[in-house]
Amino acid sequence: MTTPFINKSKHSAMYLKYYCLSFLIFGFSLLIARSGFAQSTMLTKGDAAPLFTTKASLAGSEFDFSLKNALAKGPVVVYFYPSAYTGGCDAEAHAFAELKDKFTAAGATIIGVSADDIQRLNAFSSDPQYCAGKFPVASDAGGEIAAKYGLTMSAPKLGIKDLRGQDLTHGFIPRTTFVIDKEGKIAAVFSSETNHISPTDHVEKSLAIVKGL
Repeated sequence: MTTPFINKSKHSAMYLKYYCLSFLIFGFSLLIARSGFAQSTMLTKGDAAPLFTTKASLAGSEFDFSLKNALAKGPVVVYFYPSAYTGGCDAEAHAFAELKDKFTAAGATIIGVSADDIQRLNAFSSDPQYCAGKFPVASDAGGEIAAKYGLTMSAPKLGIKDLRGQDLTHGFIPRTTFVIDKEGKIAAVFSSETNHISPTDHVEKSLAIVKGL
């Protein structure tokens, strides 16, 4: 025969087991929720643009870029690109540099964002063939900024080299441009994957939008 004391002990042990299990499940769920900075779908026109601050380079000099501070001056073109020193990205950067004065005349700031580390961006931002010191490019090495905008960074691929012959060890953010008005709302989005447009089309379309803001 089982004594009441033993039954009570078994019930207490079972209760403690389920309590601990429930607590672990809750804690794990909370951890996922807190770390889940990713936007499940790409942001679209009319959405509020997530603010961010990150390391950036202008003409080879590092600084902390703040989207909030940039928006205080007017519209901002945030363009994500896969990698510095690759064909399409180089053409896109060159086109932005060539038209930088027209963006400035429209009151707009340009900021390029990729998963390149800041050392690569120091060279890219000052390269006369590409950014030419005309506008900054920012580092999103972990893909956190891209995720806030609903973009998924692909994993690094072994054996991939840039046009200088250097290994590309970072992930790749899909080429996507967000034109943000001075109120912080997204005025337009262009994606090479979904809209099937060229790298330089991103530049021309962005300029047309900021001129109308």
